[in-house]
Amino acid sequence: MSTMYRVTNPATGEVAEEFATATDSEILAALDRSATTFTEWSQTSVADRAAILTRVSEIYAQRAEELAGVIQLEMGKAVPEGKGEVGLSSAIYRYFADNAEAFMADEPLRGPEDGTAMIRRKPVGSLLGIMPWNFPYYQVARFAAPNLALGNTILLKHAPQCPRSAQIMEEIFIEAGLPEGAYINIYASNEQVADLILPDPRNHGVSLTGSERAGSAVAAEAGKNLKKVVLELGGSDPYILLDTPDVAKSASTFFKTRMGNTGQACNSPKRMIVMDDVYDEFLSSITEAAKKFTPEAPGDEGSRLSPLSSVAAADRFIEQVQDTVKDGATLLAGGKRYDGGGAYVEPVVLADVEKGMRGYYEELFGPAVIVYRVSSEEEAVEMANDTPFGLGTAVFSNDLERAERVGSQIDSGMVFLNAPEGTREYLPFGGVKRSGVGRELGPLAMDEFVNKQMVFKKN
Repeated sequence: MSTMYRVTNPATGEVAEEFATATDSEILAALDRSATTFTEWSQTSVADRAAILTRVSEIYAQRAEELAGVIQLEMGKAVPEGKGEVGLSSAIYRYFADNAEAFMADEPLRGPEDGTAMIRRKPVGSLLGIMPWNFPYYQVARFAAPNLALGNTILLKHAPQCPRSAQIMEEIFIEAGLPEGAYINIYASNEQVADLILPDPRNHGVSLTGSERAGSAVAAEAGKNLKKVVLELGGSDPYILLDTPDVAKSASTFFKTRMGNTGQACNSPKRMIVMDDVYDEFLSSITEAAKKFTPEAPGDEGSRLSPLSSVAAADRFIEQVQDTVKDGATLLAGGKRYDGGGAYVEPVVLADVEKGMRGYYEELFGPAVIVYRVSSEEEAVEMANDTPFGLGTAVFSNDLERAERVGSQIDSGMVFLNAPEGTREYLPFGGVKRSGVGRELGPLAMDEFVNKQMVFKKN
C-alpha cells in the first residue's frame, strides 16, 4: 500500500495503522461530489443546516472519551486534554448552529432615498481545508462549522499523522445528517493539492493552519489560481508581566499555560517578558517548576507531560535548544530527551537569549520557556514587537489602564489583558505579519468564504 498517512504512537515510535493515499482519480471524483452537493446544501435552509450542526455538537459530547483516545494514539495528547479539545469542538459547532441565522441576516445600507440597498451573505462553493496535527478536532471545527453553516461544502486534507481522527470526523457529519459530499475527508498529497485541487474551477478557496513554509506554498498556488486563502500560521506570542503582588503565582499561571498541549500551540505564550524588579524571583520560580515536571504515559489521568507529536518533532526541538545554547543562551532546566524512546523531552527554561540566536526569532514548538528582562514599558513593547509573528499577546498588571496602554501598542491579532491567552468559540482568532491572514471563530469567521452580495432596489 502506498501511503503517507499513518498512525504512529509518539510515546513509542511504533506504527499502529496505515491508510492509503488517494489516487488522482479519487481526488477528482471528490471534487466533483463536493461541487455537485453544493447545489443541494447551499439551498438547504439555514435552520436545517443549523440543526445538523447541533447534532454534530451532541455527537462530539457523547463520544468524548473515544475521540480523546484516538488522538492520544495519533499525536500523544493526554486524554484529559483530549477531552477538553473535544468539548471545545462541540461548543464551536453549537455556537455556529445557534448564531448562523443572525450572522447571515441581510445588512441594510444607508444612502440617498432613491432606493434601498443591503448586503446579502451567500455561500461561494466547495472549499479546501488543510489542517495540522496539534489540535486534530478543534482546528477542523473552527473551519468547518462556520462554512457549513454558510452553505459551503468542504474537502478536508488532514495532517498525515491524523488519518483515523480525520475519518471519524467525516463519519460524524454523516451520522448527524449532513448530505454525503458536503464534507469529504481526502488523504491527498501536497502535489495533488497543488496540481489538481487548487487549479480546478470547482474549488473556490483554501484555509490552511500550519507552518510558515506550508502557508507560503499554498498561498502562492492559490494566488496563481485566483483563490482566496485564510492562513493561520506560526506565533511567538509575548506574555508581558509588568507588575504582580505574587510572583510565584504569576510564574505558575504562565508555566501551566505554556505547557498546555506540551507547548505545541501556535498561540502558546513563547516569550516571557518580565520587568526587572520581579525578574529574578520569576525566573527562579519558573526554573523550579520546570525541573519538577516529569513525563507520564499519555492518557493517564493527571498526566503532567505528554510526548511531542513525533520523534522528528522532538529531534528538531532539541536541535533548536542546543543551537541557542551554543550561541550563548543560558540553559537553566531541561534540554535533553528522556530515556526510554519515543518523543518525550524535558521542559526547557532559557535566559539570556539574544538577537541572532535561533531561539530569538524561531518558534520553539514544544515545552520551552524563554524569559527576557526589561526595565520599562517602552522596552517591553519594543521586544514584544521584535518578531516576524503577530498572533496573540497577554499583558498583566495590577493597574488595568497600564495593561491596556501597553497592550494597545502590540502588533498582534489578539490581546488578552490580565488573562492568559485562550480560545473561546465566540472570540475571533487570527494574527498579522507572518502569523497569517483572515479570522476564524466568532462572528468574523462567517465573513471569510462568503459572497457579500450587494442588492439595490430602486424606489
